[in-house]
Amino acid sequence: MHYTIIMLLTALTVVHVAISLIGIAAGLIVLYGFFTSKRLDGWTSLFLWTTVATSVTGFFFPFHGITPGIVVGVLSLIVLALAFRARNRWRKTYVISAMIALYFNVFVLVVQLFEKVPALEALAPTQSEPPFKIAQGVVFGMFLVFTIGAVMKYEEPQAS
Repeated sequence: MHYTIIMLLTALTVVHVAISLIGIAAGLIVLYGFFTSKRLDGWTSLFLWTTVATSVTGFFFPFHGITPGIVVGVLSLIVLALAFRARNRWRKTYVISAMIALYFNVFVLVVQLFEKVPALEALAPTQSEPPFKIAQGVVFGMFLVFTIGAVMKYEEPQAS
């Protein structure tokens, strides 16, 4: 039975990571669409649904109590609900909520990289060291700039 649980958790991890990476890649393409005022409907759907799936599958992992990952997952689902509602209705709200959802995915990616990549883990073993804080600060700053730029550039686009 123990072996079965390990195999299921391994499979869940692979699926969760794959969905997350697809969501991030699709989200970056959607961001490009914001800057070029192209709807990119297929990419947008892929981004939104894989980002939902990322958050939902994250809840299937064993946990004890509230963790930062659970908090980010809940917040992500909230902004995704807003993004789905705002899409095709409220341009700025949609762009901001979509970019916050993408930021959450990239934030968690950076956390996971610092946990799983030996060289990064050595730089910040507790994730309270300056390299981790700097990396997350850079990611936050980039997303702040990207989001502001996307809101300013994204106009009522033509379907593509």
